[in-house]
Amino acid sequence: MKESQQKHLNRRQFIKMTAATGAAMHLAGNAFPSPAVAQDRKVRYAHVGTGSRFYMYFRAINDAFKEHCEYVGFCDTNEGRARLAQERTKEVTGKDVPIFDAKDFDTMIEKTKPDVVIVTTVDSTHHEYVIRGMELGCDVITEKPMTTDAQKCQQIIDTQKKTGKKCTVTFNYRYSPPRSQVKDILMSGEIGDILSVDFHWLLNTMHGADYFRRWHSQKKYSGGLMVHKSTHHFDLMNWWLSATPVSVMANGKREFYTPKMAKRFGLDSYHERCLTCPEKDKCTFMLDLAASRGLKALYLDNEQYDGYFRDKCVFRPEIDIEDNMNVIVQYDNNVRLSYSLNAFNAWEGYIINFNGTKGRLEHQIIEQVYVSGTDTVQGGIQPGGTTVRVIPLRGAPKEYEPWSGEGGHGGGDRVMLADIFLPEKQKDKYLRAADQRSGAYSILTGVAANLCFQTNKEIKIADLVSGIGYPDYPAMPDHDAAISMPSRL
Repeated sequence: MKESQQKHLNRRQFIKMTAATGAAMHLAGNAFPSPAVAQDRKVRYAHVGTGSRFYMYFRAINDAFKEHCEYVGFCDTNEGRARLAQERTKEVTGKDVPIFDAKDFDTMIEKTKPDVVIVTTVDSTHHEYVIRGMELGCDVITEKPMTTDAQKCQQIIDTQKKTGKKCTVTFNYRYSPPRSQVKDILMSGEIGDILSVDFHWLLNTMHGADYFRRWHSQKKYSGGLMVHKSTHHFDLMNWWLSATPVSVMANGKREFYTPKMAKRFGLDSYHERCLTCPEKDKCTFMLDLAASRGLKALYLDNEQYDGYFRDKCVFRPEIDIEDNMNVIVQYDNNVRLSYSLNAFNAWEGYIINFNGTKGRLEHQIIEQVYVSGTDTVQGGIQPGGTTVRVIPLRGAPKEYEPWSGEGGHGGGDRVMLADIFLPEKQKDKYLRAADQRSGAYSILTGVAANLCFQTNKEIKIADLVSGIGYPDYPAMPDHDAAISMPSRL
């Protein structure tokens, strides 16, 4: 899109453009081809993992795209949450969808015969269902991160090649209008070719703290924030740059969510969980599961099935993930990224600066307060919280009116879901659809960073996983093309 068009694309116009189904598909890509099913029937979906992330797909399949899609099976380790998904689906559609225990995944596939399996389980188990789903003849859609370590990633890459099945990784931030706008400006060459990037992501003490009370707080389940959270950010960088990471240097520590910090805040000690905490009245990190309809229904009411506590103390000693991390990444186009993630900050969002041969692009987003499983909006943007500015090497700054949308991940969820679930696909100049190749490169920067924390050595991405293939990225300004001399001061 040209600069003149960007200036005249106001907020109302862009919301209208992304909200309309047909227009949404114009923005979406054709890299999510429909499963090879007869056009006169709905695509059949089985879903494994019915926790909080399940409900984005629940609303899409049971409501927004019900003319094209249907659920045929639910699978979970927790019978209570699976039954809740079953009951809520019946309320909306009138259909009884069968439920299965996770150990009976193969049986579910055999009996329900889905075209596609959707995976929203604990991160460390994604690979099990992604791999087995493809082996059993299904296409697969998986939440990010695709998996949590290099060995599991290699298994997914190898299985996809062997089976030829489609593996979709849902990077909704790519579809968010302001992030697409950044990609549009970078592709236009307005700041020339990119040489370096400074990228700082901040998590506040609501959303950020929430990672330290859930299963995410242990690397064996989540891969740590470098994998679970930063995979979003590293994928954005790969896509914004149309490049893949080559090497990583990093350091990280946990210093805020610790037993020592509990005492510094005036608590006697850490405790097992908020529900039974003797000091909950004076701890502002306390999470009241019973006070949230969503958290109570999903977790508190279903503890009897698996003993999982959603409200563990954020200061307990067994936490082994970092809360403050710094990473340097070298890309195959010679761009160098300086990245940081901080999980105990005063506000939520990010600041990013692209430094190019013709100027600089500065972009910032402030996000709303969010806690998973509640009625808050994940990745929702504060009103007026987006800025996009280009500064020529020798010229006046130029402010852009930010593109905007409604809903989760800054409007990205709505456009991405249309891309996935509508049967007809149109071309997307930004190539936002992602498969196992992008899924691999998005996690491997974080996997490498975790290894750096242990070894204090630079890690080469090529040493971690082989045979990934190169993701589909749009063309970017040439690093070798002639450029105009900057104007005189």
